[in-house]
Amino acid sequence: MRQYHDLLRLVLEEGQPRADRTGTGTLSIFGAQARFDLRPNGPGFPLLTTKKLHIKSIIYELLWFLRGDTNVKYLNEHGVTIWDEWADEKGNLGRVYGAQWRDWRGENGVRVDQIENVIAQIKKNPSSRRLIVSAWNPAEIDKMALPPCHVLFQFYVSAAADSSDGEQRGELSCQLYQRSCDLFLGVPFNIASYALLTMMVAQAVDLTPGDFVHTFGDLHLYNNHLEQAREQLTRDCRSRRGFK
Repeated sequence: MRQYHDLLRLVLEEGQPRADRTGTGTLSIFGAQARFDLRPNGPGFPLLTTKKLHIKSIIYELLWFLRGDTNVKYLNEHGVTIWDEWADEKGNLGRVYGAQWRDWRGENGVRVDQIENVIAQIKKNPSSRRLIVSAWNPAEIDKMALPPCHVLFQFYVSAAADSSDGEQRGELSCQLYQRSCDLFLGVPFNIASYALLTMMVAQAVDLTPGDFVHTFGDLHLYNNHLEQAREQLTRDCRSRRGFK
């Protein structure tokens, strides 16, 4: 993907050395953005073509979030192990993404299903500027195996556009804010996951997918990934039109 290669170049050329919690060290910049066209007649699904991605992990992790699940059992049953190292002996991860998306807990016992709410609001009031889901719950950060990296996303409904079946539908776009962005390992995964989420929600509310906009906070390459990142830039991006 051209957008991903642009991000690699940006960090390699302008990144500043920075310490991190792992002790590995990074090249880092603060603040960047990439946009991906998800329209049916667009360039195709934004799956990186210059290295292999475990598509099964992307799909089942997203379904796991949407289930409101926070135990790795479901993931393991589908051959996905990406969360195992942070789980306790019973497979639990605490109040991570699924819990915040589907069972946000506020004061006085208030509980909110943010996914159900945002879908209902898209249908009821598509011009709302409150079509937001947040995984950052300050009161529960210490109850999470890992604080959320992809923190908050917002949907936006625009005017009707031609869809693949010839009907006029509005477009659903999504913008993600990610506070901590591992450009070599995590970001390609995150792009595909939120593009898929946008398409799933668009289908649920009878809209056409529009853009996925990915906004980055601390965008970094770990020092032990720098040569691999440079190698990525030597590879040609293949067409993504075949991905459905």
